[in-house]
Amino acid sequence: MMHGLHTFLLFLLLACLGRNTLESEIINGKKVPDNLMLYMASVQNNRGHVCGGFLISEDFVVTAAHCNDSNPTSVVLGTHNLKKVNDMMRYNVTRCKHPSYQNVRSGNDIMLLKLSRKARLDKRVQPIQLPKTEMKIKDKAKCRVAGWGRMGKELGRVDVLHFVDVPIINLNVCKTEWDQINFKLPEHVICAGGYDTDKGICQGDSGGPLVCSGMAVGVVSFNMKRNCDYPNVPNVYTDISKNLHWIKKILKKKKC
Repeated sequence: MMHGLHTFLLFLLLACLGRNTLESEIINGKKVPDNLMLYMASVQNNRGHVCGGFLISEDFVVTAAHCNDSNPTSVVLGTHNLKKVNDMMRYNVTRCKHPSYQNVRSGNDIMLLKLSRKARLDKRVQPIQLPKTEMKIKDKAKCRVAGWGRMGKELGRVDVLHFVDVPIINLNVCKTEWDQINFKLPEHVICAGGYDTDKGICQGDSGGPLVCSGMAVGVVSFNMKRNCDYPNVPNVYTDISKNLHWIKKILKKKKC
């Protein structure tokens, strides 16, 4: 009987993790100055903002594959304030999910969005650099994440872009912490924030970039059960450097 109850509770936990990792946002962050993070994109459906993203070329934005569940149809570039959007800032998109993606638990939580027209690069819109080869970021390195997500578990989403600095967490430590709640991390992830700090992501930040030394190294994937009252377990990001071959292939063909 107890074994059956334990199995049920474990199933319930994993189900909650699956449901609750669909969005994420910034906790204890600050507003992004207008002249910084010009690569940030708001991924939207017909109801508005659903995920973050970031411009990597004139033709493509990167976001999380699980954001596809919200049926995004466009991205907004060139503004940090989602109340100040005009038609020139909006680009319709074609979605290119990673071919191996199934759900956040299985990994490969990354998607490219092909813009319907080339992004107009100017003082408000600029792409961000990606790693050139596979790389490992030093433990405790200070990186940055930004988004339009919730400011807390009980607080609403914001209209103005916020950022927070988060430390890189040793992957073995991260795996151990997630093992404590009976969750096995997928391959090719980076952990940063949410653990041993009061700073991290929350609902609405999914798909945004983890930026280290001015380079996008990760994609916001999930936290624990929408719980943004940090510290708890580390926040999890898709490792961009492990997906470079697929990304470069799409960029070269300019289609999915």
